[in-house]
Parts: sequence; structure tokens; C-alpha cells
Amino acid sequence: MTLDLKHLQSFIRIVEFGSLTRAAATLDVSQSLLSRQVRQLEIELGTHLLERNGRGVVPTDAGRELVEHGRGILRQVEVARLSLGQSRGVYAGKLAIGLPPSVGSTLTVELVMRFRERYPQAQISVVEALSASLLEWLQLGRLDCALLYNPAVNANMRFRHVHSEELNLIGSTRDGHTMPESVPLATLGQYPLIIPSPLHSVRQLIETDAARYGVGLDIRLEIDSVRSLLDLVERGVGYGVLSRNALLSRRGEHALRAAPIVMPQISTRLVVATPTQRPTSPITEKALEIVDELIAEGRLDADR
Repeated sequence: MTLDLKHLQSFIRIVEFGSLTRAAATLDVSQSLLSRQVRQLEIELGTHLLERNGRGVVPTDAGRELVEHGRGILRQVEVARLSLGQSRGVYAGKLAIGLPPSVGSTLTVELVMRFRERYPQAQISVVEALSASLLEWLQLGRLDCALLYNPAVNANMRFRHVHSEELNLIGSTRDGHTMPESVPLATLGQYPLIIPSPLHSVRQLIETDAARYGVGLDIRLEIDSVRSLLDLVERGVGYGVLSRNALLSRRGEHALRAAPIVMPQISTRLVVATPTQRPTSPITEKALEIVDELIAEGRLDADR
């Protein structure tokens, strides 16, 4: 059995759009051609891959499995092509890197500028999302690498620690309010909290340490957007628990202040993640070298 890579790529695009019509328009081919390509894949694999519903098409169980494997296959082919180009001294191709929002707000612009200057024949795509989403997209082959906060052990990923940040209680000094110099973890339950949903690595870290030391938390709101969370904190709705680095996204004057959580400190771990099941392309390695440069320059240090 031999799979046509073009057919495989078309099938993945159909599943992503959930529509033959939209996929055909994006690929600039006819819908009938896409239908024939899918049918050819089904004949070669001996199973149905798509089912129609009222809104378009959805993959069968076999179709979903083909998408997962197919993304990895296409990525490995791309890595091989880029490696051959790199052996001739040319860094080219496409790179997709994922960054958590708090990291993206300080690294994305400089990362893109340096990458474009050094590797003009290559393309970089930066995706900002929560670590849980970035990890999922890494495993599905949508990203080549990502920076993640506090990931659990995962046999499918290589993790390299690059930075640590202490968590702080963040509050507003409007209307005469003040912030303490530091906040013992035992007293954290006295503050009405606005924190991310359980999918957010910071939320998991806070709840784990609070439970370990028998501290009950007063969670008033769950907000995943760091910007919106800080807006609410500044208006006095509650307090946030984030790294001081999160305050770097605030432009101009603001009334937000951070107090470190102590006894004990709670620290986040930022790691570079790459999939073990796929080789890391030369251009991905070059992008991660730039990330290391930026971190070494203190771009993630709130007190710089």
C-alpha cells in the first residue's frame, strides 16, 4: 500500500475545515477532485474515513486516527526536505512555535524580528494559547515546538527547563488600597481571587500547593485572558495570582502592584517542548536558539 502525500494533505485539510467546499476553495481545486482523493484513500486503507452531517463532514474513528498519523508523516517529510536544504547552507521552510500569552507578550515581536533577519528564506508562525492547548497541538503535529508552563511528565515530549518565575498576589492600589510587601501562603485564602480556569497551569499549581498546606481558596471568578483578568483586578473586583511578568503587558500608568507569595514560595517552570516522535528540524533548532538568547538577555525578568 502506498499513500499519496497530496491526497493525505487534502484529507487533513478537509477534516480541519469540516467541509469539502471550504477545503476545495482553500486548496484551489475542485470539490469533485477532493472527493476522488478521499475515495482513493478509503480504497487503499479499506475503511471509511468521512461521514456527512447537516453541516458538512466529520471524520470517522479511522479518519481521526489517520489525521493524527498523517500530520506526523507530513511533518517528517518536511523535516527531511529542510535538512537536505540545510546541508547546502540554506535554512528554509515553515516553523510553527507556541507561546503562552504572558511569554508571547514579551518575546513574540523580538523573536519574529530576529528570525526574519537571520533566516529570510524561512517562515515563522507564532501561536499564543494556554499551555494545555499548546501541548495538545504539539502532539497533533500543528506545532513544531512550544514553551509550556509546568507540564506533567509525558513520554511523547522532550522537555528542557529554561526559566522559573515566582507567583505573586496582584492587586490594585486605587482608592487608597495598599498591597503588603509579601503574602504568606497560609493567608492567601483571605483574598477574593480572580484566577484562570482549571486548564491553566497556574491554576493547577496554586490549587496543588494550597491543598498541600491546607489552605482554602476564595475563588470568585475564573478568567483565562490575562489582560481581562488584570483589568478586573485593577478595578478592584478581586486579586490575581500570576507571575510579575504578567504585569509587563500593561502599557502606560496602571494601579497594579505585585506582592510575592512566601512561606513557601510558589514557582512556575517554563520549559521548551518538542515531540519525541518527530525529529526536530534545523530551522526549529535555530528558532529555539533565538528563544534562549532572549531569555538569557532577561526578556522574561519583570525587574529588568
